[in-house]
Amino acid sequence: MTKKQKRTKKTEPVETDSTYFLKLILFILLGATWIKFATPLQLGAFQLNGAPIGMLLGLVFAAHDHFAIDRKIEYAILIIMMVLTYFLPAGIVL
Repeated sequence: MTKKQKRTKKTEPVETDSTYFLKLILFILLGATWIKFATPLQLGAFQLNGAPIGMLLGLVFAAHDHFAIDRKIEYAILIIMMVLTYFLPAGIVL
């Protein structure tokens, strides 16, 4: 006689509200992190005032997130914060 195998339901990981809020704060801070230059760099016809280091690091973190729906929100927060802090005096000046 063969033994009957029990079917077990795989539970999906659950993210708590505090973890989600902490991740949002992390992405806000990463989106606001720039390295700005005291004297702008000239690249042909373009003038480079800074580099969005936090945006690049945030994209790496968001790409490795297990929750695919949250990834879209994280990308949106990174882009909004990057655009806002480009015009504000936020970042590290070199």
